[in-house]
Amino acid sequence: MSDSPPNTITLTVPGMGSDHCAGIVRKTLERLDGVGEIQTNIANHHVSVTIEAGGPDGDTLKEAVEGAGYDVAAVSGGTGMQQVRLTVPGMGSDHCAGIIRSTLERLEGIESIDTNIASHRVSVSIAADGPDGDALKRAVEGAGYEVAAVQADEAEDADSDAEIEEAYLSQARKRLIIAAVPTTLIMLLMMPHMFWQPIPGYLAIIAVLAFPVVFLYGGIATHKSTWRSLKNGTFNMDVLISMGSLPPYLIGLVGFVYPMTSFIEMAATIMTFHLLGRYLEALAKGRASQAIRRLMTLGAKTARVERDGEEVEVAVKELAPGDIMVVRPGDKIPTDGEVVEGESHLDESIATGESIPVYKSTGDSVIGATINKEGRLRVKATRVGGDTFLSQVVRLIDQAQGSRVPIQEFADRMTGRFVPAVLAIALASLVAWALFPDALRPILDWGATFLPWVNPEAATPVLAILAAIAVLVIACPCALGLATPTALMVGSGIGAERGILIRSGEAIQTFKDVKVMVLDKTGTITRGEPKLTEAVVAEGADENRLLTLAASVENASEHPIARAIVDGARERDVKPGEVSEFRSTGARGVSGKVGDEVVLIGNRRLLEEEGVTGLEALDDAMGELEGKGRTVVIVAADGQALGLVAVADTLKQESVEAIRGMHDLGLHVVMITGDNERAARAVAEEVGIDEVQAGVLPEGKVDAIRALQEQHGNHVAMVGDGINDAAALKQANVGIAIGAGADVAIEAADVTLVRGELTAVVDAMHLSRATFAKIVQNLIWASAYNVAAIPIAAIGLLHPMIGVIAMTTSSLSVIGNSLLLKRRYAREQPRGEPSTATPSVQAKGDRS
Repeated sequence: MSDSPPNTITLTVPGMGSDHCAGIVRKTLERLDGVGEIQTNIANHHVSVTIEAGGPDGDTLKEAVEGAGYDVAAVSGGTGMQQVRLTVPGMGSDHCAGIIRSTLERLEGIESIDTNIASHRVSVSIAADGPDGDALKRAVEGAGYEVAAVQADEAEDADSDAEIEEAYLSQARKRLIIAAVPTTLIMLLMMPHMFWQPIPGYLAIIAVLAFPVVFLYGGIATHKSTWRSLKNGTFNMDVLISMGSLPPYLIGLVGFVYPMTSFIEMAATIMTFHLLGRYLEALAKGRASQAIRRLMTLGAKTARVERDGEEVEVAVKELAPGDIMVVRPGDKIPTDGEVVEGESHLDESIATGESIPVYKSTGDSVIGATINKEGRLRVKATRVGGDTFLSQVVRLIDQAQGSRVPIQEFADRMTGRFVPAVLAIALASLVAWALFPDALRPILDWGATFLPWVNPEAATPVLAILAAIAVLVIACPCALGLATPTALMVGSGIGAERGILIRSGEAIQTFKDVKVMVLDKTGTITRGEPKLTEAVVAEGADENRLLTLAASVENASEHPIARAIVDGARERDVKPGEVSEFRSTGARGVSGKVGDEVVLIGNRRLLEEEGVTGLEALDDAMGELEGKGRTVVIVAADGQALGLVAVADTLKQESVEAIRGMHDLGLHVVMITGDNERAARAVAEEVGIDEVQAGVLPEGKVDAIRALQEQHGNHVAMVGDGINDAAALKQANVGIAIGAGADVAIEAADVTLVRGELTAVVDAMHLSRATFAKIVQNLIWASAYNVAAIPIAAIGLLHPMIGVIAMTTSSLSVIGNSLLLKRRYAREQPRGEPSTATPSVQAKGDRS
């Protein structure tokens, strides 16, 4: 079924451009009875509202949001209608389709049924109280048709979101142009009128030119938003702009009957710069959030699938698990799947950030939207629709961009009371200048010495009006409201491009404070695949013979150590021979007959019991290898020891570099493993681990994490595979799931690393610290700007025209500072192919 419950309504609010706006929308909706959880995301302008039983419908929510001053471009969900798609392979004709339709029509709550025999799909619209997917499946199977898949028919809303955003930008551009043309003419007339020659009828000319700017297409949307906001009892940014542009225009009209300074130019300029700021904000914010839009458009649109022995092209949304897709060189993989035939290299940079193509062959998993570089592949679809890796990533980024950071609470409290406070300060400034002009004029005398726009000789009413309007237009709650979300947009987008998926803003804040990094050994530091590392021959024996006999007997076993010996022998060009009378003695060893020789392989205890001679001569070599953490087995033939074969789990190539990087970040690195103490210590010494906890069973890892938290405080991160270590990942303050491609458990951790490399942990920590630093910088700048600018405006040192430019610049500077993060990472290319140097080897554990 769909990830979103049927009682969730999503509104698209293009004008919700900052957390200040989002807070007003939330506050407005919270007043409605029957409204549960509300989630806002300014990156995609979505407001998701959970509706309780008997709660409001989409139209009511839309009316409420519009009453707060924000237009709603789209409403989805909330009708209770569900779309379910069944894949019925046996539906091969209209006759079969008719049977299925008539079967489903008997069920209560079925609204409509569409069948497609070409794709074997049955699309069913179901009322809120209708049957679920399993009930539909049972009904169809009861009619004699097997159902291969049941899916929620999720709406493709990426394109519609893009269209809404483009329409909003287009409208903002038109408003700006309509305002900018007459305002430019006003400026061109104002200069000669003020400094050269008075223009006859000047006031009437600028009043006519400014009218459409302030009242018609230029400013009408702002004033409508203000009126609705005031009626709603909420105060958005538009209230300040209306209060800063309408009074100057109306006061300026007094000049027709009483000679006074004209404020009409100011009204037009304020509105035009406001519209310019809105347009530039939308453009810049679009750049900040382009990563998720890029991901949403990277998937293939069509797929070639095998149907009835032929290749046919179908839309990707019509794919079902089990479909065999044909992928030619240069094509994108349509959806997640498994290679069933062919071999090639795939460009997986969309998922992992790696620029080096990855080799794939039969049995390997592939990720949808990755690019096939050369060979022809036949791929069986395993995940489709909303279950694909790409869909999960998009949901995770969407969730991260809509999340909140604990440090943001200060900004939220400040912006919630911001506009009323500014209105109060503006009124206080107006009254102060009207009542105490003589006390305030010395400030203007001082300011006039270095600020050319300050005029201490102006009439008191003029100074009072200028100060009040300057306060209104220079105040910028949007800068505070943009501080956190723009940094999250950019940071999460950079992470997605590099295979680093951070679930939430809270995880970013917690991650940057981590002091202890806990690593699992097998599969995290090491490959989890034992390899043949050394072969030591007894005096008079031959290494080739030793490996031939060992590989011949072990080839009959499926034990991981046996496979490592066989594979290692083949790598040394030694081919296993035929074995007979094979016998296994459990974990102690194996035996068999190779030619005329009876071969015994195992631990010392087994060979001693079998009376093998020559073991003492191998003791020193065996002790040395075991001291390095190797798993050592003895090989004997016809009762005589021939030598030793050592096996170990190999380090991942980047483990030493990664742990060095963690130390550079000041982290205390702990390894928790179920392996024995000797094997664990060998690995720890090789890679530079600070602390080792060996012999810890999976269920004991939670207690181990808890003990570290008690010792070091709540600053512990855990790196695991996201599946076997799920409980420990949850216990850690930051759980980091490390895996490869579509097999990684994205839902299991706070941070998911698509690349299976430990260095990605260091990259993720650098990114989280850089992102959080941008959030802090933005909040400090936005707070400092408002704290400094508003008092300066109130005492008359800022002209309103300068104020509105400063207000626009403050918002853009916050967005620009966030985008600097992107610029910084653009200079740092994603990691390429890891070093090809052979890593040292470590223990997997004893075969004993």
